[in-house]
Amino acid sequence: MNDFTYHNPTKVEFGKDKEKKIGLYIKEANIKKVLLVYGMGSIKKNGLYDNVIDSLNEHGISYEELDGVVSNPLLSRVNDGIKMAKEKNIEAILAVGGGSVADSAKAIAAGAVYDGDVWDFFTNKVQISQALPVFTVMTLGATASEMNGNSVVMNDETMQKYSIASVFVNPRVSVVNPQLMATVSKAYLAYSAVDIIAHSIEVYFTATDHPHFNSRIVESIIKTVIQTTEVLLENPNDYDARAEFAWVAIQALNGLTPAGTEGGNFPNHMIEHSLSALYNVAHGAGLAVVIPAWMKWHKNQNIKQYERFAKEIFNEDNADKGIELLESWFAKIGAPVTLESAKIPREGIKGLAINANGTANMWGMGEDYSVDTIIEILEKA
Repeated sequence: MNDFTYHNPTKVEFGKDKEKKIGLYIKEANIKKVLLVYGMGSIKKNGLYDNVIDSLNEHGISYEELDGVVSNPLLSRVNDGIKMAKEKNIEAILAVGGGSVADSAKAIAAGAVYDGDVWDFFTNKVQISQALPVFTVMTLGATASEMNGNSVVMNDETMQKYSIASVFVNPRVSVVNPQLMATVSKAYLAYSAVDIIAHSIEVYFTATDHPHFNSRIVESIIKTVIQTTEVLLENPNDYDARAEFAWVAIQALNGLTPAGTEGGNFPNHMIEHSLSALYNVAHGAGLAVVIPAWMKWHKNQNIKQYERFAKEIFNEDNADKGIELLESWFAKIGAPVTLESAKIPREGIKGLAINANGTANMWGMGEDYSVDTIIEILEKA
């Protein structure tokens, strides 16, 4: 096991009705004014908005609102939030929604205390050194945004979908009430499951050193996702399954699984960001297309780990069989597993590869993932 630093400053408030205390959690941080960030209005239909506003009012927290955050969040809306935060003397950002809302909130938090263009952080021109505090109330378990410092945003002018990672934008407090996730559609439950698995397997397969303990954590996460997803597809109101799903989603990308590993990277996310940027595919749906294709291309670079995956997850001894069964499970739960089923034309592969190669270069993976290599991978989809 390699040396590492593990620091996660987020406090998670997990359980029923915890969203009704969000005002208290913010007050305890001595914050008096927040920017409330949310999506397209579903929180107003299910009563969550009223509960949050009541809690803010109860504890004397004033607020401004930024709505309209979409799946595959846009830089233009982030900039709207930054402008509002600066003009309205906002002290913290409160995200109420899914991963896209949380990602937007983090970018706003960083940009609100920066004199330049927030996109500088996403293109690695400048490193984040401070940010407004972030709080979240989550309505979807998938991205682990509630317990990490990651944010993914799409530049709607350049069609680049890039990311930041900084402990400065880790949420101070995240509320996770599994009951708030019960209305997620079956499609987005499937996409969430794929995303969690993707977070787990990226380093699992690409690390040059992956301790057995880390592998066992990843395998436990994946098996729990498979089990709970199948329960929830049959009974969306199963609280215990929903709670396990929400908690395991957080463990997949809160810094736990890669601690002590060496050499891992995120090629599936690198490629998928181009699918969602250029074709507005849901992130998890795009990953379901990319992962099996990438695994078929990559397996011989780490065949023993693929054989382990097949054995531990599906009780099979053959690496190819493990990939086949994972792809079949994605299809079984309703995720697309081909470019065609994701409504992406084959003639679009070159454009996707060029776009993805830009991300690969940004992430230091350009030598391994040239345009031609990414085309080769996508041809398998």
